[in-house]
Amino acid sequence: MRIKKLVSGILLATILVTGSVFILNRNNQAKKQVGKGTSVIKVGSKDFTENLIVAELYALALEDEGYKVERLSNISGSLIHQSLISNEIDLYPEYTGTGLLSILGQPLETDPQKVYQTVKDAYKEKFQVTWLDYSKANDGQGLVIRTDIAEKLGITSISELQKHAAELRFASQGEFDQRDDGIPGLTKTYGVFNWKSSKVYDNSLKYSVLENDEADVTPAYTTEGQLVNKAKFTLLKDDKQFWPPYNLAPVVRDQVLKDNPKLAEVLNKVSASLDTETITKLNARVDVDGENYSSVARDFYQSIK
Repeated sequence: MRIKKLVSGILLATILVTGSVFILNRNNQAKKQVGKGTSVIKVGSKDFTENLIVAELYALALEDEGYKVERLSNISGSLIHQSLISNEIDLYPEYTGTGLLSILGQPLETDPQKVYQTVKDAYKEKFQVTWLDYSKANDGQGLVIRTDIAEKLGITSISELQKHAAELRFASQGEFDQRDDGIPGLTKTYGVFNWKSSKVYDNSLKYSVLENDEADVTPAYTTEGQLVNKAKFTLLKDDKQFWPPYNLAPVVRDQVLKDNPKLAEVLNKVSASLDTETITKLNARVDVDGENYSSVARDFYQSIK
């Protein structure tokens, strides 16, 4: 009888200790979850390669810190801001120039820090949204020339391009000839571009048009993957700073930051790893080499952890 009571006592003690450990672990886990917020972080992205890659980097970094993440990808650029302020997503990669001109309708500004501070202050006041640190990566407007022609004529900047315009064939995308941030604006800043010829091509064909010697110069964005091939294509310096900066940064709803205090640190670390050359190479792996954007993002994230 005493043996049975002794065994029963031991079993009861074991159960109590095990239960206490289980409860303690649950409490610790609960505290950990409270520290990171209890809801899923909804990471959005626009519908083009670069934004998909960067949004995936945000998602991977957050998951690595223990956050639960839901990916909401391929949202139209015309809708994603509304998705953010309507609480359909919690954050996404945005461009300072887009925030300044397209969302806020502010006058053009070319100083990166001034643009950032303007959008940061206005988003906080109007939308209760925070711009975290912006990266060096600048996906702005630019002009690209065939490298062989650039070397032959000694062209490295848009000012030099303007002086040689009469010797060059321009491959336009149509609307670029009419937009304020296209030829009309460039003309006001740099002077008239009297091209040898100017024809309209589909944007998707511009690099093949240059490569096939059908044109010499074309508009481009400064992080397009094809620009890794510097032997064929040269991105010209905007030496008079006509175009505004389009630096990448995470934009996050204030409530999400309040609920998840460490989130800013995690995302700012990603931004610190990105510059124009890096983004261009990542884009090239997808748009030139045909790799999957999520695989490219995962590979890069492993290198910056």
